[in-house]
Amino acid sequence: MPISAEVLEKYPNLPEHNPMGVELDWAWLAGHKSEWGVNPKPSPRGLTMMDIAVGSYGEVPDHPRHRAMAARGADIAEDTPDMGYILNNKSDVWASNVSELYEEAVARQWSATRDIPWNQLEEISPDLEHAMCQLCTTLSEIEMIASDLPAKWMWRMNHEFLEAKMFLCTQIMDEARHSEVFRKRALANGGGLLKSRALTETLLRSIIEAKTYTQATALLHLLGEGFILDLFRQGEAIAPTEVEKRIFRMTMQDEARHVAYGTMHIRHAVDNDPDVAEEIHEALDHGEFALVQLGSAPDMSTALAMLLAGGADKIEEVGFPLQRQLSINQFTSYLARCERAGVSRLDRTTLPLAEMGIDIEQLRKGVAQS
Repeated sequence: MPISAEVLEKYPNLPEHNPMGVELDWAWLAGHKSEWGVNPKPSPRGLTMMDIAVGSYGEVPDHPRHRAMAARGADIAEDTPDMGYILNNKSDVWASNVSELYEEAVARQWSATRDIPWNQLEEISPDLEHAMCQLCTTLSEIEMIASDLPAKWMWRMNHEFLEAKMFLCTQIMDEARHSEVFRKRALANGGGLLKSRALTETLLRSIIEAKTYTQATALLHLLGEGFILDLFRQGEAIAPTEVEKRIFRMTMQDEARHVAYGTMHIRHAVDNDPDVAEEIHEALDHGEFALVQLGSAPDMSTALAMLLAGGADKIEEVGFPLQRQLSINQFTSYLARCERAGVSRLDRTTLPLAEMGIDIEQLRKGVAQS
């Protein structure tokens, strides 16, 4: 390829061939005309993804021209191979908070090996140990779906949506660590891994087999991880020792990011294409039923009641009422989250909200005021 006049003017002594006689291409020396000389400035935290979103580099196209892994903002050759991405609309994957969530995620990574005070684990009564081991068995099982699901869809996402893919990478690592920490807790105090039931796998299968990424996100983030987030928020009440309290605090901060991404992604998708709301509703119609079955399963509910009661002696008068209140809080938070995401379930859900103890009118007032 002949050296362009622009490059020759700047670098008049460039050779046109290498010592082996191969023709050289110096076009890259011309730089990227539209952006050359634009210097992003680091913020007090360092150079964040938000700091480098300057000029055209910060413009994420709604419908990218290419389906390649080339960096967004680069001069992409027209003959670049097609990677076969199927999620090629920004509304398919994007969330307005995704860059901020990515930066938070990489800044707050922790280790299930070093950051949990395992040497402070105390011997507890057999009933509480069994309950904690059962809870950890179930959590270790369901946490991994939140790694598998993003991994299933990430490679199908257009690379122009890099920030979303990067955030999902952190979610995969977070959830692997959660599965690790709950497995370790089940084994660390002389207990072990206990029961796994078919109902758990039924819910997980419905998430992984969702037809679209947006449906999958609704099932995973709005529904599944939202319920787990509210469970972790009760960590102080559930945990029998400081070790479990630390585990719940660390996992809670991760889950909050995942739920924040999912909520804002659904909001972005519905705002850009209102017809998407119906496919989300269809997924949640099925997912709500599956989650109710899981939440009412004897293993999960009785283990939580035992932990909330502080042992078997007060499980009936203390444990079950607290476990019921936790369930009410979880479903109330879920319905409010759907409102924020733009897919109101208040008139769509088939859940018997009144029988479940949920004050629907109070919830409507809260939504109207928010």
